Amino acid sequence: MLAYLIRRLFFFVPIVFGVMLLTFVLFFVVQSPEATARRVLGQKATPKSVENWLHNRGYDKPLLINTTPGQPWHDSLFVTQLGRLVTFDLGTSDVSGRPLREIFAQGALPSLLLTVPAFLVSLAVSVALALYLVFIRNAAVDFMATFLCVALMSVPVMVYVIFGQFVVAQVLNYFPAFGFEASGWSAPKFLLLPVALMVVSGLGADVRLFRALFLEEMGQDYIRTARAKGVSKARVLLSHVFKNGLINLITLVVASLPFLIMGSLLLENFFGIPGLGNVLVTAIQAPDFAVVQASVFLGSLMYLGGLLLTDLCYAWADPRIRLG
Repeated sequence: MLAYLIRRLFFFVPIVFGVMLLTFVLFFVVQSPEATARRVLGQKATPKSVENWLHNRGYDKPLLINTTPGQPWHDSLFVTQLGRLVTFDLGTSDVSGRPLREIFAQGALPSLLLTVPAFLVSLAVSVALALYLVFIRNAAVDFMATFLCVALMSVPVMVYVIFGQFVVAQVLNYFPAFGFEASGWSAPKFLLLPVALMVVSGLGADVRLFRALFLEEMGQDYIRTARAKGVSKARVLLSHVFKNGLINLITLVVASLPFLIMGSLLLENFFGIPGLGNVLVTAIQAPDFAVVQASVFLGSLMYLGGLLLTDLCYAWADPRIRLG
């Protein structure tokens, strides 16, 4: 187990390095640091103000490798930024100057309040519906539900957002169409609508996926043996099919953990929820390289950690799986 963990952690290094290098290239090689400075300061900014902005943030250094005689090769912008992130020194925002730890800590709560309830409700409803459809498979309700799932999958997420904001929020005035407050019990009224839209938008795909997985388990020999022994269909579904389908549920649950923390880019942006997703979208538009770089770095680590945790959960759920 320990050797496996160490080997996997070593695999993280080239992946994170490649992701950070690609992010750096997109922001400082595809466009110059001077262009980034002028987008932040405005096109009428003087050359002196641009120079000061770059110097204060260390963006006037050589990009990848320092080839200046008498200076160390690692005194470059990319190496300096990467070394700072490796020590989890996230730095400050290029636009506002606020510490990134403060920005991320402030945005984590709204993101979790949005994504965690949506994920839990979606998972519970999807698994329950999938098990029910397997229980009544080939019935008229099963065919109607399958058609409805395909219809839900065919609708773009933007349609759900527009329908929710215009019809439910503005016309019916059931919920606020924009904004967020975390004080007291005011947060639910701002979150119920985006949570419901997140659940509905992914319900069709999840139900079809789980239904297919459970149907595959229903065709296994051990299921036929249990049925031959007189075990009821409901008990077979709950005690055998669901239990042996945990591998696929673990994949979905653990792989979704980084996205739960990083927030929903689309819904947070359209509903004005100041979560981490909205922070990242705003930083890309600004552009705020420091925020984007730190978000990509933390997101990469969480995603890789989620994959590692998935493998560990596989071994826990199925004794036949060996980590080697």
